[in-house]
Parts: sequence; C-alpha cells; structure tokens
Amino acid sequence: MKNNKSGLIMLGIVIVLYVVLFSVKPDKVFDALGESLGVLKMIIPILLIVFFLMALLNTFIDEKAISKHLGEQSGLKGWLLSLVGGILSHGPGYVWYPLIQNLREQGARDGLVIAFIYARAIKIPWLPLMVTYFGMTFTLVYTFYVVLGAYLQGMIVNMFDNKEKNL
Repeated sequence: MKNNKSGLIMLGIVIVLYVVLFSVKPDKVFDALGESLGVLKMIIPILLIVFFLMALLNTFIDEKAISKHLGEQSGLKGWLLSLVGGILSHGPGYVWYPLIQNLREQGARDGLVIAFIYARAIKIPWLPLMVTYFGMTFTLVYTFYVVLGAYLQGMIVNMFDNKEKNL
C-alpha cells in the first residue's frame, strides 16, 4: 500500500483555515465547528458500516475472489455486481471511498469502480417520489439512462486502461 499523505495535508489546510477564520471572526469558528460535528454525527453510522464491510472483505475474501468477481475476467457478473451495488448503496459517496480503494488494491477493475460510483445516482428511496412528481415513464427512462451511462463510463475507462497497459 502506498504511503498517502494527502489526508494529513488536507487536515493541515483545514486547521490553518480555522486559525485564520478565528483571527477574523471568532464566532463563526464555533458555528463552523458545530456544523462539522453535526455532519460527523450523521456519517458515523455509515462509516462504521463501510469499515465493517472492509474488515469482512479483508478477512474472508481473498485477492483471487475479488479478481474473479470484479477483476479482468469478471465479465457480465462484474458489471451486474457494480451496477446493482451502486444502486443499492446509501449515504454520501465519500464514505464509500475507503472500501472502493481497498477493492481496487485487491484487483477490481477501474471501469467497474466507475460504474459503481455512477450508478449511485439512482436512489431507491427517492424513486417513489420521482414517480409522484415526474411519472412512471420518466422515472423508468431516467433510471435506464443512468444505468446505461454508468456502464458506458465504465467501458470508456476500461478502454483507456487497456491502451495504457499496451504502451
């Protein structure tokens, strides 16, 4: 695994910004910290689920299984897993990034990762509301094109990956 210091750099930038803001408008710093804590409380349950899934993944699923289901030879099964997984996943996208990074490190294809992220645009709890406002036909066409777009984006990434490997 690479030693990635971007998180520490980002933390340093945020601290510097808070210090600068404190010197200009101290009352706003406490408002901002309160909002940050509210967001943290909201995402902690999702983060715990993602970390639990990562632990299960690392414990029970080896690199060969990841490659089989999401790697170079995964075929249609890999696409279906990525698209359905993206549709079923909930919460903010960034909480899924550690799990996605872990899957990539274990051999998941970038195209499938892109398809997963793109397919997250379909939110199952919102579909009934979308049908109410826009109708069934619109909702079905929208869902179809999002899934198609997810697939096409993944295929484009795979094409670029294959060209880079051939260079």
